[in-house]
Amino acid sequence: MDQNADQIAIRRAWETFLTEGRRPPSISPALASSWERSRTSGVVSRLTEAPLSGEPEVHRRRRQSAALLAAARPALTRSHAFLGDASSMMILSDATGFIVETAGDPRVIDNGRRNHLETGGRWEEAAIGTNAIGTALVERRAIQVRGAAHYCEDVQRWTCAATPVCHPIGGELLGVVDISGPMTSFNPQSLALAVAIGQEIEAQLGRVAEAEHEELLRRFLSKRSMWLSEEMLVVDRRGVLVHGTRHVRQKLDAASPEGLASDVHALIGRAESTLWEENCRRRFPNASLEVVRVDGEAIGCIILMHNKARAGGGPSATPATLPSAAEPFFGFDEIVGDCPAMEQAREKGRKLARNALPVLIEGETGVGKELFARAIKCAGPRVTGPFVPLNCGGMPRDLIASELFGYARGAFTGADEKGRAGRIEKADGGVLCLDEIGEMPLDLQSYLLRVLEDGVVYRIGDHEPRQVDIRIVSMTNRDLSAEVEAGRFRRDLYYRIAAVRLAIPPLRERGEDIVLLAARLGHEAAMRLGRPPPRFSPSVLDLFRSYPWPGNVRELRNVVDAMVALADGDVLDLADVPADIRRSSGRPEGACFAASAPSTPPAPPLAPWPAVTPAPYAMPASRREMQAAERAAILAQVEAAGGNLAEAARRLGIARSTLYLKLARYRDESDA
Repeated sequence: MDQNADQIAIRRAWETFLTEGRRPPSISPALASSWERSRTSGVVSRLTEAPLSGEPEVHRRRRQSAALLAAARPALTRSHAFLGDASSMMILSDATGFIVETAGDPRVIDNGRRNHLETGGRWEEAAIGTNAIGTALVERRAIQVRGAAHYCEDVQRWTCAATPVCHPIGGELLGVVDISGPMTSFNPQSLALAVAIGQEIEAQLGRVAEAEHEELLRRFLSKRSMWLSEEMLVVDRRGVLVHGTRHVRQKLDAASPEGLASDVHALIGRAESTLWEENCRRRFPNASLEVVRVDGEAIGCIILMHNKARAGGGPSATPATLPSAAEPFFGFDEIVGDCPAMEQAREKGRKLARNALPVLIEGETGVGKELFARAIKCAGPRVTGPFVPLNCGGMPRDLIASELFGYARGAFTGADEKGRAGRIEKADGGVLCLDEIGEMPLDLQSYLLRVLEDGVVYRIGDHEPRQVDIRIVSMTNRDLSAEVEAGRFRRDLYYRIAAVRLAIPPLRERGEDIVLLAARLGHEAAMRLGRPPPRFSPSVLDLFRSYPWPGNVRELRNVVDAMVALADGDVLDLADVPADIRRSSGRPEGACFAASAPSTPPAPPLAPWPAVTPAPYAMPASRREMQAAERAAILAQVEAAGGNLAEAARRLGIARSTLYLKLARYRDESDA
């Protein structure tokens, strides 16, 4: 039967169904069932448009579907090009059939507004009858609805193909990808295209989830040494249990008839991050919760099940609470770098963290001095206290004084009528981090010295002493001993703040760390933009190794961010490197640049997280199969490295801490 005859037959069956109310034998059971559901829902065939929501609801739905939209962004962008002249459009809906985005032929998009086939339209089957979006949601499968198969007559001018999008971890239904166009432009490949795009989105969601799981596990590992006597759960933003210490899982599984996994999913996965802690404490009264954030976005949490013997305030060898969400934990293991100089700096930093001595961190601009300062704070006894930074070189003298010491009511014109605490007071019980300490005006240095010696601060314009207990971590890119000899820095203050010194090496002296950092920064930049992790060509990596990086890691971050943001594809080549970097390295430019670039194939992805990246249109394997494949690959590399775990981690492209955690899990599984 040709397509026109097929449409005529379906149209007659539709008329028979409406007039006689019986299921026509000439159509498929699936289509007949959808028509029956439409009639039962009270949909009238004369309906010409789907319900349409206003801007506030559209904004709310798009925010709820942010992860889906980010994963679909590359396909939506491509749709503007490859559907622009094909009389078709791509539609993305959420799990209820609410359209959150469209892209493609502008004429078709404009034509869709007649039926509210547009952003804000609600295309669930119960609202507008049989249609590809709504019926795919009901049947949880890919489906094509052409012309007369639609339940509402005015919608029969469309041909639509749709497929559900489910999260590859847990299988949660997230939405639908739909390819729609007028009947006159029917393309039998539309369904295949929708399925391919759906699989691409699912694969990207899986990659993002794996990266987030690795970040959550890194945070867990950095805390585990401080909470050896406590039990912990690691949960991602969807409420999926990423990791749990064995005893707490066994105990909670036994105590909960419906199972720990469903409990955690209800508490975390179905709630806004602002409600996670409240929900957790209702279910686990003795628990604390820390939200883990990346670039300000909550990606999951760590739940600490406190020992009941200490929950009531009894003596404890460990802190009673987790650091607040406003003071995110940052451990030494999160500082990227495997070169000997960085290993030595990290090890020395760990030793310094365990005492209360003032520390002077020295290094060029952009080497990451504040990362070490934060890690020292988080690895020491003041982990739950505040971390208060102040840049002494970025303010005029009077402003530094009021920021550092605070001021009393009416101390000067424009002062807050209630007075204000300074950074020293705000750091009480924690760490005061003074950046560019060498820039502090000479006359203020004596006041800071007095605070450090007496533990008492006086606000400007006030005579009331305020007791403070702070640890000082100072940072400088100058040679302070030379500044002392030149009379620009007080000798007595220098000896007070530089009880111990920690030198951070510049990036140009860190060898292959440049490659590791570029991969990490590229991965983070791509995550922010909702793109796959980029690959750096060998020629780019060679340039990175040879460039002197006067701005160090900060400069590298800016370069990589710009390359990822402006790149047209996932492979970053010399043409993507900013021109000033190429000029400094003596690389060619201009019209002949592309022709002169080496033809070496791109290097494999250099990321600090293990991931088997599926082809864009490959159907994801089951989670169990992926775990088995990952385990086999890891054990094979450990064996190939002769048991040298540092070498095995390097070959796998993962942090050693990640490798240790996975091997420990494999041992636990074998013991069980």
